[in-house]
Amino acid sequence: MKLTCDNVNTIFEDCLFRDKEDTSKAIIAHGIVSNFGYHPERIEKHKEDIYSMLKQLPDSFQEKNGGGMSFLNACMDNKGNQWGKHRDMEQLFCLGIAAELCTCLLPKKMWSALPGGMPYYAVKERAPSMAQK
Repeated sequence: MKLTCDNVNTIFEDCLFRDKEDTSKAIIAHGIVSNFGYHPERIEKHKEDIYSMLKQLPDSFQEKNGGGMSFLNACMDNKGNQWGKHRDMEQLFCLGIAAELCTCLLPKKMWSALPGGMPYYAVKERAPSMAQK
């Protein structure tokens, strides 16, 4: 799936809980500004698309290449095209965290020591359930 703000937003909205759904098994992802509770089955359904979009971030974000990079650099894809804004980037990383496809490299209390006070994220080489395929 192509990394675009529309594609990220479509998956993000689909993975949120709908009215009257049981939220007791929510997958919580802590973002920079917001925290989100996702529906586990819909996260699983979209896992490959989320991974595909995360892999389109620059090599510096990829665990096996750059090892992780600042959130501030995630607005560009690996071809140098701007694909989204801060809100879109936060949604993508939160989806990735919920799907266990990426990780925030330092706890929030340490972000102030980083450039711009923003977290660094790394995209995992392979998702646990995808590595078995």
